[in-house]
Amino acid sequence: MALAGTGAFAEILDGEVYKYYADGEWRASASGKSVAIVNPTTRKTQYRVQACTQEEVNKVMEAAKVAQKAWARTPLWKRAELLHKAAAILKEHKAPIAECLVKEIAKPAKDAVSEVVRSGDLVSYTAEEGVRILGEGKLLVSDSFPGNDRNKYCLSSKIPLGVVLAIPPFNYPVNLAVSKIGPALIAGNSLVLKPPTQGAVAALHMVHCFHLAGFPKGLISCVTGKGSEIGDFLTMHPGVNCISFTGGDTGIAISKKAGMVPLQMELGGKDACIVLEDADLDLVAANIVKGGFSYSGQRCTAVKVVLIMESVADAVVEKVNAKLAKLKVGPPEDGSDITPVVTESSANFIEGLVMDAKEKGATLCQEYRREGNLIWPLLLDHVHPDMRIAWEEPFGPVLPVIRINSVEEGIHHCNASNFGLQGCVFTRDINKAILISDAMETGTVQINSAPARGPDHFPFQGLKDSGIGSQGITNSINMMTKVKSTVINLPSPSYTMG
Repeated sequence: MALAGTGAFAEILDGEVYKYYADGEWRASASGKSVAIVNPTTRKTQYRVQACTQEEVNKVMEAAKVAQKAWARTPLWKRAELLHKAAAILKEHKAPIAECLVKEIAKPAKDAVSEVVRSGDLVSYTAEEGVRILGEGKLLVSDSFPGNDRNKYCLSSKIPLGVVLAIPPFNYPVNLAVSKIGPALIAGNSLVLKPPTQGAVAALHMVHCFHLAGFPKGLISCVTGKGSEIGDFLTMHPGVNCISFTGGDTGIAISKKAGMVPLQMELGGKDACIVLEDADLDLVAANIVKGGFSYSGQRCTAVKVVLIMESVADAVVEKVNAKLAKLKVGPPEDGSDITPVVTESSANFIEGLVMDAKEKGATLCQEYRREGNLIWPLLLDHVHPDMRIAWEEPFGPVLPVIRINSVEEGIHHCNASNFGLQGCVFTRDINKAILISDAMETGTVQINSAPARGPDHFPFQGLKDSGIGSQGITNSINMMTKVKSTVINLPSPSYTMG
């Protein structure tokens, strides 16, 4: 039995409270206060983390700035070597980290293990990709532009931004942290991590794997605490040179306050699934269940609304209901498919959306059932645009079906959303699929599959309120660097072998 906070991780725990990580060591906060992390299944306090102070944040920023200067001078192959080492350590300790994910965010046990393994793979790939991308520069010559001789050579390369602030969300606190940490570090930046409260202990364990790999002191820090105390203080800190954030509405607030800092934001989604008459209905049903209900629908790329042609709607609804009846509902330790949602307030919000739809005439395909934070999977048929669930993101195991009479109607509903993260279209006609994909205002469209974040090197981006910039390993490395040009002015025009 793997136990969090023991063995290799014993030094990150101080009595009952997990320490924060600064300047290469694990510390207790001078505040003397801690923040409780409530287990979504038992609804009791599972862990406690330090409530760091603004003064401690200042010190972390100072150390990050100093460490970054030395790190930028570290050879690229050496930076890659340390990342490969961290990846191996992370995978080696998958069991205790997965245990944290099960207890903090009620992630099903098998999904928790695969999140950690995938994160190790992501870090290794990032090291490889970084060596390729950052090892290449560009040479431009001046005589390609009218009126110029070949008397200037421009050498351009990529240089780090400085201190990157990474803020991952509760649902993938390890994977979406390393998707920011890896690119930041390989590019020569230092990194300050502010993990979500639910998921903080898994993140602290993950940071310890980087510590064990032997990264320089101060290069990586992890501060925990109350958002009200250090949230804005971090995002508006003058020492921050880049913010990479994944989460919800908070991201919009951060964008407004951040000032002249490069932003990478991935926020909410209302991913639409458009189903045409000629689709493979068994494939559709399987993907609606996987896309809408895995990890209880708590994924930004979950299917959040099904837009289905009337003629095939009855058949698909019947197939989906048959599959939902077979899902195992219960605690994450028991190999359940549907586990409790992350907080009571989250469960209350989901319930509000269901009751609103019910009052306005939606058909509930299953009886609405809830115990504590556990909500049984629910398909809502005959949903109309006047219902909140047609537009709002539940982040839970409830899925609305809107019946449409034309493809245009489906595209219109998808594009009327303020979100535009991903979408999907099911049809056997590739021409229609491409035309619909081009018309959908989303960052990614999946053809004949549910939306998904991975593989992690694919570009990942949202339009409208779903985000700023693009992720994916290559894009993140490019985003966390700046182009630096050096121009050599020659005394006379030069022509190679002229």
